[in-house]
Amino acid sequence: MFLAAEKGDITTIIGGIAPDWGPFGSLGHEARVMVEVIMAVAILLCLGIAIWGAAKQRIGATALRDTFSAEQGKGLIVAGLTGVFIIGSLGTLFTIVYGMAV
Repeated sequence: MFLAAEKGDITTIIGGIAPDWGPFGSLGHEARVMVEVIMAVAILLCLGIAIWGAAKQRIGATALRDTFSAEQGKGLIVAGLTGVFIIGSLGTLFTIVYGMAV
């Protein structure tokens, strides 16, 4: 019997949002986990803002005919997705800046 997910673990799943520690490899394990948890919570918060913006845009544009609410929704979507991108690339940015300084 062959199981497709036999060799995977939680680090495979969260490896996408965990930073590549590079220059910060001397941090303790607890500090690394703390940073990863903070990044994951921030990404979830930004995704929540984007979803809230999408709902606000949809409700404002169709049900209420409120163009101001629809425009606010667009802004929230952009802000939420930008936050996800920035937080997701922080590890790479820190590694690049540290590498340029060395």
